[in-house]
Amino acid sequence: MKRKGTIITLLIIVTVFIMGIWYIYTKDKQDPVVYETEQASTRTIVKKTVATGSIVPKEEVLIKPNISGIIKEIYVEAGDNIKAGDLIAQIEVVPNASSLTSAKNNIASARTSVETAKLALSNQKSIYDRQKALFDKGVISANDFDNIANSYNTALQRVKQEEVSLSGASQNYDIIRTGTTRGLGNAATTQIRSTITGMILDVPVKTGNQVIEANNFNDGTTVATLADVDKMIFEGKVDESEVGKIKEDLPLEITIGAIEDKTFDATLDYIAPKGVAENGAIQFEIKGTLKKADTTTFIRAGLSANASIILEKATDVLAIKEALVQYDPKTQKPFVEIQMGDQEFERRDIEVGVSDGIYVQVLNGITKDDQIKVWNQIKAPIGVGAR
Repeated sequence: MKRKGTIITLLIIVTVFIMGIWYIYTKDKQDPVVYETEQASTRTIVKKTVATGSIVPKEEVLIKPNISGIIKEIYVEAGDNIKAGDLIAQIEVVPNASSLTSAKNNIASARTSVETAKLALSNQKSIYDRQKALFDKGVISANDFDNIANSYNTALQRVKQEEVSLSGASQNYDIIRTGTTRGLGNAATTQIRSTITGMILDVPVKTGNQVIEANNFNDGTTVATLADVDKMIFEGKVDESEVGKIKEDLPLEITIGAIEDKTFDATLDYIAPKGVAENGAIQFEIKGTLKKADTTTFIRAGLSANASIILEKATDVLAIKEALVQYDPKTQKPFVEIQMGDQEFERRDIEVGVSDGIYVQVLNGITKDDQIKVWNQIKAPIGVGAR
């Protein structure tokens, strides 16, 4: 039994020895690690963050009627360029029976007031004529005659005021009945005119539609939407994790999905002071005014767009790939390894600048001719590339 145990022990030792020899042999057969190198290059590095949104007019104007009624005729359509004062639509007034009756009663009351004032004036004129004759003969004093003259003038003024009131009541009746009256001209309330010069973006009503006037209790019916399409802005949102990196007056590069191979410059004008919760994240609204230098491209309102907010930009600087940079485990200072001979490398501390996540600017520490070690190169899987 003792001899058998000894034999087993020897067999185990021999087996382990053979496996060790085999492991060393296979390790020696593996190719040694050969590090590749790369050189720095001159490039422009842009550090940016992206916001999604759309292109909208800087100012949109909603044209609303000043009187309720039915659209009789529309003179414009979406896409038309019009000037301030141009006619947009005509309204046919449907008078309110109660208002019409009230207006008629006001006319009747005004006429009665005019007749009453004229009778008073006629009476005052008779008194004035008699007293003037007596004054001319020296029968009454100048003070008494002045009082009579003042009463006559007051009666004359009262007649004029009542006639103006009657005229106003008549015009009000005409406006309620037809929407217009003599003397209004282009100010007729049945005529809806543009208040600005610009392009018609939308005409949400059709001939025959009923519209409601704008007043203190109702926004009124929008007859047309106008805007100056030469003044467009980007309107979008950024996440709360990015809003701390941006500030007003930063440059924007706008790309519009519907317009290929073109970028539009803009300036960040507005960052909302308050965020809004959307899908579990806080979003902040931003706005940027487009610098439309390309007059040949028509930018339609509502097009979806992306804005690259330029945080930092370094033009024509010495740069290397971010992956080539190593960091000291103690000081966290960046460095690279420069090739000094065949697979011989020397550490070189560097100072970095702007980074876009792929390339980083090198301020000093290396030259464009230095061969930089690719220290974290990915090895191909065993068998890949073998023939």
